[in-house]
Amino acid sequence: MTLDATRAEPHPHDARQRLEHARTARLAQLRALDEAEPNADDHLLTAQRTAMEQVLQEIDLAFARIDDGTYGTCAGCARPIPGERLEILPYTRHCVTCRRLAA
Repeated sequence: MTLDATRAEPHPHDARQRLEHARTARLAQLRALDEAEPNADDHLLTAQRTAMEQVLQEIDLAFARIDDGTYGTCAGCARPIPGERLEILPYTRHCVTCRRLAA
């Protein structure tokens, strides 16, 4: 089975739990970065921090999609995003095909 295969639509409660878990993990990672000692690799820490902040923004947008009823619908093709993909990336806005086309 591929990640483009469709499965039952995600339940909002399950999606919220996965998003909360992802948010908690990213916030813990940000705290760890903030506690890191300054060193020559500060540019790497800055890049990591920026990436985590972007994921946190995506998580917030995913919560908004749950609230407005569009969670699990691809922003590119408007088809359902497979449940397997949402389990891996609960904040994703695109199916695998549309994500590849955007890259």
